[in-house]
Amino acid sequence: MEVSRRKFLTLAGTSAATVTLLSPLEAFYAKVARGEMPTSTGYGLLEEKLPLNTAELPPSLSGRPILKLPRGFNYTAFSTTGEPMDDGFTVPSNHDGMAAYSGANNTTILVRNHELGTSAADPVRGDLRYSTGAQGGTSTLVVGANRQLIKHFNSLAGTRTNCAGGPTPWRTWISCEETFSTTTNNTVSGSETIRHGYNFEVVVDPNSGLVTPVPLKSMGRFSHEAVAVEPKTGYVYETEDRGDSCFYRFVPNAKPTKPGDLAQGGTLYALKVIGANNFTLNTTNNPNQGGQLGRIKVGETLQVEWVQIPNPDPDSENATTRTGVRHQAQDLGAAIFFRGEGAWYGNGLVYFIASQAGPPISAASDARGNGQVWSYNPAKEELTLVVEASPTGQFLDDPDNITVAPWGDLFLCEDGSGVQYIVGVNGKGEVYQFAFNNITNGEFAGACFSPNGRTMFVNIQSPGITLAIWGPWNRGR
Repeated sequence: MEVSRRKFLTLAGTSAATVTLLSPLEAFYAKVARGEMPTSTGYGLLEEKLPLNTAELPPSLSGRPILKLPRGFNYTAFSTTGEPMDDGFTVPSNHDGMAAYSGANNTTILVRNHELGTSAADPVRGDLRYSTGAQGGTSTLVVGANRQLIKHFNSLAGTRTNCAGGPTPWRTWISCEETFSTTTNNTVSGSETIRHGYNFEVVVDPNSGLVTPVPLKSMGRFSHEAVAVEPKTGYVYETEDRGDSCFYRFVPNAKPTKPGDLAQGGTLYALKVIGANNFTLNTTNNPNQGGQLGRIKVGETLQVEWVQIPNPDPDSENATTRTGVRHQAQDLGAAIFFRGEGAWYGNGLVYFIASQAGPPISAASDARGNGQVWSYNPAKEELTLVVEASPTGQFLDDPDNITVAPWGDLFLCEDGSGVQYIVGVNGKGEVYQFAFNNITNGEFAGACFSPNGRTMFVNIQSPGITLAIWGPWNRGR
């Protein structure tokens, strides 16, 4: 969905009376120009539904409709926090980013993050740890063709604040630490300071157990959120969850084809809009965040280039001394995004989210927005604003994780205040509500599709549940 700036500005001046004479695409952009959020009924009205395996769930969940879904869709729920696992531990809490991979005998293998810091009632347990002072990591699940859990175990331990990440074409999961901090690692020989703020690679293996944690330092030390891998080149695109974050590209020294190749190093870059440094073109579209209301339009494309980060593994983040990765990037003119979060590759594009960018939600001097979805086209070196939430947040409120369906729709996991939805975006750029969290105000996270495209897997972070959803995906939206 692309349109030139000249074409957009022409449409923006179109009066409401002439919209009906426009083509569907032109009508869409004219609607956006009037400040309206393009919406669709999607798969239809949502209704309360029990999981089909409700009798197998813990007493706190059994007999409760966890989700509201459109007519014709069903789901199962499994691997809840505190439940015994096959490695002798219990399921950690704070389920977050996740990806799905094909397994033997029509099974699906899931690798799932747990966003935990240094103190957790239900940590990621195990002796093979990056730091004894950190409680986060990942778990691996094997799910049968009947969408029932077969096996689950911890697969990465001792990392911190594992928020999102992303799958690779060589069947690994990159787990991202959303922090820039240190912990103390206590060993038999004493204690040592462990640096956090890295990515870690987890192999997709139903029998892996805990993997050896190796920080991918060349990919940068910063408050990571998610990654997306462009399969043709093996370049890894990275988001950063900060109010003044940047969007990064990691170019490996050699095209990665197997687990461990990323650890051989590479070069880190940040995205810059050609002809505009971060002080003259801030992507937030919010005056409170250094942007300008409506400066970048939905559907507008911007030509970009990349600036190299001199020191991707800094000792500190300091705005005064300009030592952090994002400070180095911004000094070179990199574009600024407000809270870069989810990222996913699909439709030949890298999609990523700025979760609290967009027009301010109130007249308060520090009011933030309700979120944006961007796409980067590696073939054309173009950046496009795909979706921008309205100030009311009525149809989209703080999108976080994102995935791309096999048929091209985007699915966004909300992480705002109050009620939470999974929000779809169809090929026309219209948003629709697909699923509703019916039990808590906890965020949706980790949405992804099975390799055969028939099942969406997703987490509710609190109280910690993984869900498998299926139904008539080919129905009109």
